Amino acid sequence: MNSIKNSLLVVLFACFLWSCEQNQEARRPLSQASGSFMKKSIERNKKLVASEEDRIQAVIKKNAGIEFLASKKGYWYHFSKRNMQDTLTPKKGDVAFYDYEVKDLRGNIIYTKEETQPQTYYVDKQNIMMGLRDGIKLMRKKETFVFLFPSHMGYGYHGDNKKIGTNIPLLCTVTLRNFMPEAELKKQEMLRAKALLKQQTIAKDTLNQ
Repeated sequence: MNSIKNSLLVVLFACFLWSCEQNQEARRPLSQASGSFMKKSIERNKKLVASEEDRIQAVIKKNAGIEFLASKKGYWYHFSKRNMQDTLTPKKGDVAFYDYEVKDLRGNIIYTKEETQPQTYYVDKQNIMMGLRDGIKLMRKKETFVFLFPSHMGYGYHGDNKKIGTNIPLLCTVTLRNFMPEAELKKQEMLRAKALLKQQTIAKDTLNQ
């Protein structure tokens, strides 16, 4: 009896292994299909990037009197207004205060400075447009840059769900008004809060007299 039970267990175990092998074989086409999809996706992205870079180069050639510099991150920029007195640029741990305007490559305004409003950006700690995350760190106080961002440095495939659609390269004019360490900003905010509280206390005492 024990030998029969042992034989049955061996047969069942063999069947289990055979079933696992069959399941593994069945998954192979899915893996191959996934690899093929990834290759096609990569090729599409390469063509998209090349197409957008051609459009950006056309804008640069059209403005031959302006010197555009190529960044290491795959976008272009030129100095509209320089600050040759300062040398510091924003870094992680700083807070940057800036204004910006957004256009398409034809020069059509998408967002005005009034629409975007003054921005406060905690450097490398907030999720803003990828191009701006990098570009702001090139700027000195009171400088204005014009950036040409391919869509992967802008809002990419999804757009911004408002005015910027799918895969739109952007022309952004950015003015860095100021920047400072986070600790300094917190100190200033505390001083303003204390001054406001003092004013409110004085006003309340005046009314009670």
